[in-house]
Amino acid sequence: MRKTVAEVILDQLSYYGVKRIYGVTGDTIIGLLDALAKQDQIEFIAVKHESVAAFMASAEAKLTGNLAVCTSTMGPGATNLLNGLGDAYADRAPVLAITGQAPLNKIGTNFQQYVDQQELFKPFATYSANLASEDAIVELLQKATQISLQQRAVTHLSIPKDLFEKETEVEARPLPQVIEGAETFQRDDLEKVASLMKTSKKPMILAGAGAWKATEAIEGLAKLWGAGIITSFGGKGLFEETTPYLLQGIGEGGNPHAPKVFKDADVVLLAGVSWWPEGYVPEKARIIQIDTHIESATSGIPVELAIKGKTEQVVPLLHETIAGHEPNTDWLNSIEQIKTKWAIENEQEGKATDYPLHPSRIVRGIEKSVAKNAILTIDTGDVTVWMNRNFRQSNQNIFFSGYWRSMGFGLPAAIAAKMEKPEEQVVAIVGDGGLEMVLADLLTATRYNLDITVIVFNNGSLQMESDKIQAAGLKEIGTKLTNPDFVKIAEACGWKAFRVHDEDKLESVIQSAIAYAGPSLVDIPTAQAFFPETE
Repeated sequence: MRKTVAEVILDQLSYYGVKRIYGVTGDTIIGLLDALAKQDQIEFIAVKHESVAAFMASAEAKLTGNLAVCTSTMGPGATNLLNGLGDAYADRAPVLAITGQAPLNKIGTNFQQYVDQQELFKPFATYSANLASEDAIVELLQKATQISLQQRAVTHLSIPKDLFEKETEVEARPLPQVIEGAETFQRDDLEKVASLMKTSKKPMILAGAGAWKATEAIEGLAKLWGAGIITSFGGKGLFEETTPYLLQGIGEGGNPHAPKVFKDADVVLLAGVSWWPEGYVPEKARIIQIDTHIESATSGIPVELAIKGKTEQVVPLLHETIAGHEPNTDWLNSIEQIKTKWAIENEQEGKATDYPLHPSRIVRGIEKSVAKNAILTIDTGDVTVWMNRNFRQSNQNIFFSGYWRSMGFGLPAAIAAKMEKPEEQVVAIVGDGGLEMVLADLLTATRYNLDITVIVFNNGSLQMESDKIQAAGLKEIGTKLTNPDFVKIAEACGWKAFRVHDEDKLESVIQSAIAYAGPSLVDIPTAQAFFPETE
C-alpha cells in the first residue's frame, strides 16, 4: 500500500520508539504536520521557538538514551535549531533534526530562505543528508538513526517541501537487532591497565555522565583500589553525598578543596567523561580512560591507556584484575579529611540568613524540599556553579547543558523531562537571565498542563559575567537586567506563582509550589553574591 513520505517517516520513527516530535509549525513542513495530525502514535509538541524544540529533544535524549526528534521549517527555522543541537552535540545526545527545504526544483537557487543546510548543520551533525527521492526516505532515516544511537550523535535530514506529500512504495522497517553484552576485550586484555593501577599510591577516579550505569561498580572499584571519586558537571547526581571517598565536583563550582587532592594523584581513571578540568589537574599523573568513542574522547587529554568500551562493562573487569590490591590508607585518610572539611563548610554556607537570599541558602532550601528521586534541570549561569558547589544530592537525576553550557536550557529540559516521565517530580532551577531567554515557553507548559516547578534565582544581573568582569578589573556593561515581575508573568501564562518574602519561609514556599498540581513558579529575590572561586 502506497504511503506519503511523511507517513513513512512517522511509521519509521515509531519503530525507533519515538513518542513525540518537538517543533514550530512552518511552511516547508506542513506535509509532515498533516501526517502527524492524522495519527496518534507520535505527538507533535508545538513550542514557541525552534531552539527550545532542540533543547527539549536534547534533554529527552540525555534522560532516556533513546533517539529524540525535533523539526523546523527552512531558513530561520533551521538556523534557530542550532543552539539546542549544539547542546546535544556537546553532550553526545542522540538527536535527529528533520528540517523542511525548498522544493526540489528550487534547491541551489535564490529561492526565499534557501540555504545549503548540509553546510549549515555540519559543525554539529555527524551525518546530514538532503532527501532527493521519495524512495530513499527509509534508507536515509535508518542511516541517520543508526549513527545517532551508535555514536550518541546529532544527525540531520533536510526534506524538500514537495517530497513530504509524494507517495512511495518503500515501507518502514525496524533497525537490525543488536545483541548487547559481548565485550570486544577479555580480562587478559586489561592486564596492562591493571599493572598500571597497581602501581598507584594516590589514585583518583573522575566520573561523568557516561558512567550513569556504573555507579555501584565505580564505588566498589574506589574501595578496592583506594581511590577518591570526583565528578564532572555532567556527573553531578551520579553518587549520593554519603558515598565514601566522594569529593563531589571539581572545576568551577566544585568542592574548593578537591583540587588539592586531585593535583597530588599519580594515576587517574576517567570513567564516562571526556572533560579535563584545566587548572585543576595533576601534572604528572598517568591517565587511563574508558569511553565507547575513544577516538574523540581523548582529544586534549594526556591519556596513556585508553579502553574502548562501556563503563558499566569495563569497570567490573577492572575489579577482577586488581583483586587483592592493598589500598594506601594514608591517601584515603587525606581524602576523608578533605571530604569532612568541605562537608562542615558547605553546611555553614547554607545557613546564611540574609535577605535578599544568599545563593547557598537557596540551594539548601531546594535540597530540603525536592524529592529524593526528583529530576532537576539546571540552567547555565551563576545558578549552575552554586548548585554544583552546595547541592548535596541523594538520588536525584540532575541535567545540565554540560559542555555547551547554554543559557535557556532549564525550562525546556523540565518540560521534556515531565513529558517523558510524567510520574516523576520535575523542578527547573534557573537564573533570571536564562529564564528570560525562553520566557514564552512558559505557555508550552500551560498548553500541555505539565506539573513542573520553576525556581528562579532573581538577582537582576548576569551575575557570573559580572563576577568575571570584576575579577578582571574591567568596566561592566550589559550585565544588569531589566526584569519583569515574574509572578505576574507566570500568572498571566496560567501558572501558579509564589514569591519568597522571608528567608525563614523559603522551604515552605518551595514545598507549596511543588505540591501544586500544575505548572508553578517560585520567584526568589537573590543576593548579588560574588562567587568565591571566580578567576
